[in-house]
Amino acid sequence: MRKLSTIVLLVCISMLSFGQLNVEKIMEDPSKWIGTSPSNLFWSEDSKTVYFNWNPEKNRADSLYKITLDNRTPQKVSLAEKATLSVGGFGFRSDAYSRDFSKKLYLKNGDVYIQDTKTLQEKQLTGTLDRKGSPYFNLDESKVIYSSGNDIYTIDLSSGKTSQITNFSTENKRPDPKTGDADKILEKDQLDLFDVLREAKAKKEARKAYTKLTEVKKPKSISLSGKMLQGATASPDLKYVFYRLAETPKDAKRTIVPNYITESGYTVDIQTRTKVGQPLGSTEAYVYHIAKDTVFKISTKDIPGIEDVPAYLSEYPKEKTEKKKTAREVSFSQLVWSPKGTHAIISLRAVDNKDRWIMKLDPETGNLSLIDRQHDDAWIAGPGIGGFGGGTLDFIDENTLYYQSEASGYSHLYTVNLTNGEKTQLTSGKYEIQSVDLSKDKKWFYLTTNEVHPGEKHFYKMAVNGGERTKITQQIGGNEVTLSPDEKTLAIRYSNTNTPWELYIQENSPTAKAEKITSSLTDDFKAYAWKTPQVISFKASDGQDIYARVYEPTKKKKNGKAVVFVHGAGYLQNAHKWWSQYFREYMFHNLLVDQGYTVLDMDFRASSGYGREVRTGIYRHMGGKDLTDNVDGAKLLVDKYGINSKRIGIYGGSYGGFITLMAMFTTPDVFAAGAALRPVTDWAAYNHGYTANILNEPQTDPEAYRKSSPIFHAAGLKGKLLMCHGQVDVNVHIQDTYRLAQRLIELRKENWEVASYPVEDHGFTEPTSWMDEYKRILKLFEEM
Repeated sequence: MRKLSTIVLLVCISMLSFGQLNVEKIMEDPSKWIGTSPSNLFWSEDSKTVYFNWNPEKNRADSLYKITLDNRTPQKVSLAEKATLSVGGFGFRSDAYSRDFSKKLYLKNGDVYIQDTKTLQEKQLTGTLDRKGSPYFNLDESKVIYSSGNDIYTIDLSSGKTSQITNFSTENKRPDPKTGDADKILEKDQLDLFDVLREAKAKKEARKAYTKLTEVKKPKSISLSGKMLQGATASPDLKYVFYRLAETPKDAKRTIVPNYITESGYTVDIQTRTKVGQPLGSTEAYVYHIAKDTVFKISTKDIPGIEDVPAYLSEYPKEKTEKKKTAREVSFSQLVWSPKGTHAIISLRAVDNKDRWIMKLDPETGNLSLIDRQHDDAWIAGPGIGGFGGGTLDFIDENTLYYQSEASGYSHLYTVNLTNGEKTQLTSGKYEIQSVDLSKDKKWFYLTTNEVHPGEKHFYKMAVNGGERTKITQQIGGNEVTLSPDEKTLAIRYSNTNTPWELYIQENSPTAKAEKITSSLTDDFKAYAWKTPQVISFKASDGQDIYARVYEPTKKKKNGKAVVFVHGAGYLQNAHKWWSQYFREYMFHNLLVDQGYTVLDMDFRASSGYGREVRTGIYRHMGGKDLTDNVDGAKLLVDKYGINSKRIGIYGGSYGGFITLMAMFTTPDVFAAGAALRPVTDWAAYNHGYTANILNEPQTDPEAYRKSSPIFHAAGLKGKLLMCHGQVDVNVHIQDTYRLAQRLIELRKENWEVASYPVEDHGFTEPTSWMDEYKRILKLFEEM
């Protein structure tokens, strides 16, 4: 009887450890207790094998695995086989193939290779130590064009001969010293007086003349003038080379982050980024005309709207507006050549990011002509439009260009006929085109969109002239598709709300069923009954539809408390139906629900997936509509879910930490407690690329910064505030939190505390740090 009782006790202990949650468990190393999802999917060129990174054995590093269409049991790839794989598998360029796709070019171990796509036989084309750039075929496919070091080269495929196309020089040319009149007279006297000098000069000039007759002609030496070479690319017909020169600002001040926990025992200063408003680098674009052996700079002075004054400046004194009436700085992206090289297309952006131009370049003259202009008084962004990389921009055929634009309010796909300038919008509606690929036969687009629901990602097929889209993936959630080279099979990374990503295989047909290949979860993780939050939408106070996840306990457990989670930013979404990048927070929300809390996790204004109006809803006022959305969410919790209005907490990291501070300072009667993790406290201290888009620059739009920075509103604090920050955070520096702490001290506030983590950057890595942080958060809400 005693033995039976012991067995029952051990079973109960096991059930407690596997079936219930605590902070220690959910903040453990995820690879050990959750498992590692497959990632970095790529196909073999014969479309028979899928390779992926995976780690079912819980090794210190991921291993490479594979399946074949005939044997779908994952197998570890040997080191010998791994060495034969091309790097090109991780993301092909369309011009890395011959036009009939019988040959493929790629880089492996730093050299250029060519592969027969039928037999998979490969041949190494280069064998030097210099770094190589992406190779591609010239117009008649007799040569391979590639970059090595700073220069562009070709390899003749029949003879194997290598030729150098450019000769960029990192040395600055010094002017020849000028010879004065007195020196010229002295030189003439020397030659008149001495036979030996006359004879030496005659021999020198004869050797120079002979050398000039026999020397091999080299490309023009082009000085980089101390600047950085970027994006050098030759036209397919090898007539022109386009390139950019970038110059970094010499007087931009960088911030220092001290690292206290080091092997040496000495504090090490980490040089990090500049702050918003510091001097920026500049770029210039050039064309090298190979036949004429000349270089000319591409002028931007005639770009439509280049001198437009940003609208926000009208709110400031007129002298500031007048100062801005000059040509704005422009950044060039990579040039795109049409298949036969008759068109050269480039995307440009104003450095203030309020305009994007797609321009046609005449490489004979360097003149630019407008194809499309997208202007936004806030800032240009959205899927396929992206940052300064150019986004979706390529050719269907010699005269048809396709690109993405938010002109309709959502990122959609467009084409333009370059012979007559006619534009066609191929997709439309209140959804986003999130990725675009063109089929090999140039007849179809493969698209990933969120048209079914803002929180779902599905894969579609559509004719290149638009029309009906065929939805190919069927599973509700997130579908990240890697299409096989023969376009017959999909390798899908799929997840839903409470199941991490797994690998699936499906025929490229809307009626086919996806077959699950990997099973990555541990028994420990599967032992708990993870809750599926309800994805809802509600109307914000200004009428905007806001999407959110709601985690609700049973009526028996409900304690009348609620927690609002605020996701981080950049451009991010979390009220979706796939496995969240905030998986630790997801598990923490499950723990809170077990203890009777209701949790609301919403996509507030500026979240991704909802089009331009939502994206730019925070322009010139962070902590405006994004905060009122969260306040409206708190009201929803009271009105619909029966929550006590005096017992609502809020927390989040990075941008979520910032919103938490703004909530605690500017709406102190709404939230009883807040945990601000690695928060921005003053936007004037954050980086330029992100902040200047939304708030412009502190020297030109100071009111936007003052309205948006928590440090100026700290006097409003009433509830309990916890701030947590990594000391070696090189993104949001801990200086932000320390400055706010000093402000709270001087304001004589008492109901706040700071926890710092000596070894952590912006994203924590050590399980013990996660544990400590979330125990403090839980304690904060328990005392609410």
